[in-house]
Parts: sequence; structure tokens; C-alpha cells
Amino acid sequence: MKLYTKGGDKGRTSLIGGERVRKTDVRVEAYGTADELQANIAYLADRMAHDATLAPYVEDCRKVCSLLMTSCSMLALGSHCEYNIPQLTDENIAWLEGRIDALQDGLKPIEYFTIPGGCELSSLCHICRTVCRRAERRAIEAAENYDIDKNVLVLLNRLSDYLYALCRTITERLDAEEVLWQP
Repeated sequence: MKLYTKGGDKGRTSLIGGERVRKTDVRVEAYGTADELQANIAYLADRMAHDATLAPYVEDCRKVCSLLMTSCSMLALGSHCEYNIPQLTDENIAWLEGRIDALQDGLKPIEYFTIPGGCELSSLCHICRTVCRRAERRAIEAAENYDIDKNVLVLLNRLSDYLYALCRTITERLDAEEVLWQP
């Protein structure tokens, strides 16, 4: 089987179930942005893997990438499609909330907003966080027009919080400067 089909040469693609839509369809935008987020988080994990003290967060990121792949599948599901695809569960959301709480418990409270910078990994976390916010906006837009499972939206909302807490944790672990907003 060839990698290219030429079916998308005129700006159309297939959703799961075979429905053909424009590549600018809001669902394609949503799962495309979630896919971009997944690639950025994988890169973050690969960069963290060089530091043994960050190993638990590498494993978190690997699990998050799997959850994002599930989210992409859910967003790519065509209208009236009966395919049996994996689902995000309340347990997946609870796991992520538990990881956020664990990170937050180990951090000192902040008095000002944190802004990007301080070290390369911290900045990469902020890139992931901002792409996550965009993915969430695209998924919300898709949910306004199509039947999108609520857990996709919840996961993306929590994930941006996780990435913020991870950024602060990495900054502390690497003894980097936490850049605070000074209005």
C-alpha cells in the first residue's frame, strides 16, 4: 500500500467512517492541533529523558501522548459513524488531576504569573501549554457543531494546567530562574 493516495490533492480528507470533508473542517483543525500538541509533548519528553531526575515526568508525557491519540481519534470520528474507537474515561481525567495535584503540592505558591523563559525545558513546556490551549479552542469549536465527547474537552483543559505545573516543577528541579510577570 502506498503512503500517498492523491485523495487529498483537492483539499479534502476522510474522517473515521469514510465521511469526506474539507481539510479546513473544524474537526480536522481540532484533531490536527491535538496531533501537533502530541508531537510537541513527545519532544518535551525526549528532551527531559536526558535527566534522570525528570524520569517521572517523561512517563507522564508518554501517557499523555497516548491520551491525546485517543482524543484525536474521537475528534476524527465522522458524523453518524458506528466505529468502536477507544474512549477517554473519567479515570483518565482523574489520573491527570492527580498528577496536577502532586506537582502542585511540591511547589511554593507564586505571587505573580509565570511567563515563558528561565531554561529551555521550561520554555518548551510553555510552548506545549499554548498549543494545548489552541487545541482546546478548536475542540470547543468542533463541539459546538458536532457530537464531541465532553472528556476530550475536559482532558485538554486539564492538560494545560498540568503543563503549567510541570513547567514550574522543571524550573525548580533544574534550579533555573522562574520568570515572573512584573506589571
